[in-house]
Amino acid sequence: MMLTGREMRSTIDEDGVLTLSLENVAIGDPGDDEIIVRVEAAPINPSDLGLLLGPADIASLATAGAGGGATLLFNVPKDRLAGVRGRLGQSLSIGNEAAGTVVAAGKNATELEGKRVGMIGGGMYADYRRIRAADVIPLPKGASTADGASMFVNPLTALGFVETARREGHKAIVHTAAASNLGQMLQKICLADDIPLVNIVRSAEQAQILREIGATYVLNSKDDDFIAQLTDALQQTGATIAFDAIGGGTLGNDILQAMERAAIRAMTDYSRYGSDTFKQLYIYGALDTAPTVLNRLSFGFQWGVGGWLLFPFLRKAGKEVAEQMRQRVVDELTTTFASHYTRVIGLADALNPDILRAYERKATGEKFLIKPTLG
Repeated sequence: MMLTGREMRSTIDEDGVLTLSLENVAIGDPGDDEIIVRVEAAPINPSDLGLLLGPADIASLATAGAGGGATLLFNVPKDRLAGVRGRLGQSLSIGNEAAGTVVAAGKNATELEGKRVGMIGGGMYADYRRIRAADVIPLPKGASTADGASMFVNPLTALGFVETARREGHKAIVHTAAASNLGQMLQKICLADDIPLVNIVRSAEQAQILREIGATYVLNSKDDDFIAQLTDALQQTGATIAFDAIGGGTLGNDILQAMERAAIRAMTDYSRYGSDTFKQLYIYGALDTAPTVLNRLSFGFQWGVGGWLLFPFLRKAGKEVAEQMRQRVVDELTTTFASHYTRVIGLADALNPDILRAYERKATGEKFLIKPTLG
């Protein structure tokens, strides 16, 4: 059996031109341990945009061609080309995760044929995906492919935050851009697991989303007294670890500074080195691509700042922990880990300039789902 279908590709050439296109590809027969899945739902996550658009200047968007053969062109600023040197000239497939129906299976995976599965492994913005059977999870009874499309990245990241905090000895967590799908999952996990969570958002509407699911600590970073509110919340919860989706600017600094202020309130003796409380900031996103600004003398000397990525965490956590996390996602797929989409688009629609500008904003509360069968 030979299937043909479309696949979205991103290429940056030596001149710094990024091209987005839909390419027709042939999908060969599955190997013994492989399956072919008809993709029916694939989310657009911020991590997907990092490969889709890279460091391109969105304002430079131009179109070429027409109809199904249309492509989008962008310029990558010269001072950012060095950071993507390793991908120049390569046509890269896009999309971390998806869900769909198994339409063909190798001899060691025949039990999956006809089943709906969630899958991870890249190249999901396509009509079909050939993939190892080990990289998919059958969807639980009653779950749709839209339910299963986002069952990996956000759920496992939220669970990974909690597991990281536990392993490092922290008793409460701070999270930014907290009204996102991921943030809502994290809040539900923390409620179920009795872990205090301090949520930071940027609007009253976002704050209300979290309060409606039971959040106790929801702070608006736009408030004039935000730092004072944050310090009080950190003192009350004892939160000493933060996961920051913003990345750029001073918010990470503000969090570490507030953690230090909360710790100093409990000190009886002055130390020129600050408190003995260790404070950890993990940056896991780049909603703001500006440089991260840290005034290191404002939060003592007991602190750490680092990056946090899902797959390195899973490797470090080990197979048993990863399997436990995946099972919890399956068990709570339509409750704790339910994803909400504000717009469903076709595969070709993802290359519509107006639609691309909308999902590229990465606005909290807005999540796009690609459904290839829509066109």
